[in-house]
Amino acid sequence: MTDTKKTSIKLRLASTVILIREHGGELQVYLLKRSARSSFFPGTYVFPGGTVEAEDWASGLWKEHIGLDIEKISRRLGGSLTEEEALAHGVAGIRETFEEAGVFLAYRNEYTQEGLERVQDRRRVDGLPRGWLQDMVISGEWTLSLSRLARWAHWITPEGMPRRYETRFFLAFMPLGQECSPDAKETTHGIWISPEKALVGNLQGEILLSPPTLVTMHELLQYSDMGDLEKEVQTHTWGEVLLPRMIRLPQGTLILEPWDPMCKQGVEVDTKELEMAILPVGEPFSRIWYHGGVWTPVGK
Repeated sequence: MTDTKKTSIKLRLASTVILIREHGGELQVYLLKRSARSSFFPGTYVFPGGTVEAEDWASGLWKEHIGLDIEKISRRLGGSLTEEEALAHGVAGIRETFEEAGVFLAYRNEYTQEGLERVQDRRRVDGLPRGWLQDMVISGEWTLSLSRLARWAHWITPEGMPRRYETRFFLAFMPLGQECSPDAKETTHGIWISPEKALVGNLQGEILLSPPTLVTMHELLQYSDMGDLEKEVQTHTWGEVLLPRMIRLPQGTLILEPWDPMCKQGVEVDTKELEMAILPVGEPFSRIWYHGGVWTPVGK
């Protein structure tokens, strides 16, 4: 086995939103299946999200249309982010969640009669042009609900991937009166599913999860209901940046998560032993093996 060759690929800033709801007595998460043509984890299920674009940095504009003053944004979404960075990442998360999943984390101002349906129809029929979110808030019809976003995790794509991102994972509870739907372009299918069922589906090769999605679903197993999770996000911080290590193998790829004791050291891997080390759902793990088209947690 060999470590991936270090590259000079520039990190792209990105935001991802973990949408949560309680349904049928269980906690559920919304997942989108990436297009098979995607250059980044094609065919896998992920959370809605994408790159922080240039217009997301228009802080002078957004500060007037976000429902929170900049001090509250810093307290809620800051920490390892400056106020400007927190605002840009939050706006990007809201924009991408609507573009990919059809959920608008915003509220309609009282003096307008325009409803959410008009925005959704525009997305479905004509598609959304660049700058659409700016147009929505400048019109005076909508205010972005940054207060719906909570900090969850800070990931950096491991070296060796064709594209590398520095991504902030936000968590948000699904707003009432809205429904999720994939954009049928970047994403082809969407499902609401409990963390446990998603992990079982991944292990069976039916619901293929990307590595960060797999880790996040495992983290969410510990919360039995919305009440527990709501309490958690009140004090949850970004935590340490999570930079996994990727190792190419004769059969597949192995990812060592940052909490693996060998993540920054030399490690010998026998792929035959990996076949015997696949872990059941719920078992703690620090390594994920890609083989047969599936990212699977494995023991040491």
